[in-house]
Formats: sequence, structure tokens, C-alpha cells
Amino acid sequence: MTAYVFPGQGAQFSGMGKNLYESSESARQMFEKANEILGFEITKIMFEGTDEELKQTNVTQPAIFLHSVILASTIEDFQPDMVAGHSLGEFSALVTAGALSFEDGLKLVSQRANAMQRACEINPSTMAAILNLADNVVEDICAGIDGIVVAANYNCPGQLVISGTIEAVTVACEQLKAAGAKRALILPVGGAFHSPLMEPAREELAAAIESTTFSTPSCPIYQNVNAQPSKDVAIIKANLIAQLTGPVRWTQSVQNMVADGATKFVECGPGKVLQGLVKKIAPETETAGV
Repeated sequence: MTAYVFPGQGAQFSGMGKNLYESSESARQMFEKANEILGFEITKIMFEGTDEELKQTNVTQPAIFLHSVILASTIEDFQPDMVAGHSLGEFSALVTAGALSFEDGLKLVSQRANAMQRACEINPSTMAAILNLADNVVEDICAGIDGIVVAANYNCPGQLVISGTIEAVTVACEQLKAAGAKRALILPVGGAFHSPLMEPAREELAAAIESTTFSTPSCPIYQNVNAQPSKDVAIIKANLIAQLTGPVRWTQSVQNMVADGATKFVECGPGKVLQGLVKKIAPETETAGV
């Protein structure tokens, strides 16, 4: 069985999607439609922008979504047995599986990016990657720290990202290194994604998701917050809303997909980050890009 997986923030690069735009008429039309919906020329930033321009959350998230979804639309015989996306990538997965229209997916991603940006401005916060320490050790140390710091991204065994206020994350990094972490690296991100500090964004996005039409997807989607497969629209919506303040359980999602029969993982979007993570989680599986 083949699982298609979709990357999240951090996979962007200057020039992304340009070859799609130039080689496919249908892709070009989708890009032009995106410019209309967003109200600015995202194509210009994607194709020619600096790394700094591409790093802005209101650009990064729609750009990665567009690259992933438009790339999937050009694949002949695109019939995944299951899908999953890392954080933002969950929206790409839902569109490619037919649960959301391209237009509605892009609007939600844009609203999500802007809501997250506003939440970051309210609470100065950050994230840090913790390497070579067991998940339960990281969770226990974070739980004992004053202030907000939580496990945010379970990326693969030995790689867990924490998220919270700058002070609490800094203290956590010191304690985690003392507990044996190989590295505790503060990440260059705008704020504490997938933590309680995203509550203002969650409330904002919840209203947008509730008022958007979803359809039953063509295959199960394994969602970040619980790593479980679903085709139920009500459950999908609830999990999508909870995702902003809840963790990305990527390790568990891949393990569950393998348990349910996935033997090949195809990464659809910019970069190869997810292929690397899948190889660490399930080395026996085949991985590929599009």
C-alpha cells in the first residue's frame, strides 16, 4: 500500500514550483488562481523571492501548500491508499484526498498563517529541537518547569521539538542537556507552534474551519493530534482545529500507517525532510519523492 505524505513549514526554497508553472498549463492556472485568492503575487515570491521573504509565515504556509497540492494534481493515476501531512501539510493532504476544494484549502491555509502570525506577536515564544533523548524524559522535564513548554513535534525516535515561552524553553534546554540530550537547539521560528500559546489562533481558525464545506476523503487521513486514521468529516474538522495547540505525532502516525499496511511512502512537496524521518521511523519501508 502506498501512503502520500506532505511537508510542513521549513521545506520552502527560492524557485519552488517554477518548473511546474512553466511545464503544465493546468498548474499555471492553479497558480494564477492562487494569486487572485491571496490578493498578492505569491508566484513572484516563490519563484524569485529571497530566503527572508519566503520565511514570512503568511508566505511560507501558502507557498508550501501550493507546491504540494499542484504537484499532486500533475501526477497521473494519483490514488493514495492513505495520506498524512506534517502540521501545515495536513491541509495539503486533505485537498489531495478530496476532503477540501483547492480554493477552500488555500483560504484556510492563508487564514491559519495570519492567525498564527498574530498569536506569535501576542506572546514572544520559540521552539527547540531536542536530539537523542527518549520522548518520556523530554515530556517529564517539560512538565516540571514553571511556565509554558510542551512537546510539540514527535518527528522521529530521538528527535522531538519542544515549544513554549522563550524563558521556559531556555530553561528546558539547559535541563535536557544536563539529562543527556545530544543537542538542544533553539529553532529560527516566529513562535511556539503546537503549544497552548497558539490558543488565539486556534479560536480564529476554528470559526473558519466550521464554516467551510468538507467532503468525505477518498482514503483515510492520519491526523497529527492523535495519529489515527479518519474519513469522518466531523472528526477531521475537530482534529484540524485541535492541531494548532496540540502536538504533531509524526512518529506515531507513520508507525500506525505501517501497521495498517503501508509499504511505500511518497513525499509530495518541496524538500526531502519527511522521507528522512520515515526512514528513521520505519527503515523497512520504501521512500520516494515526486
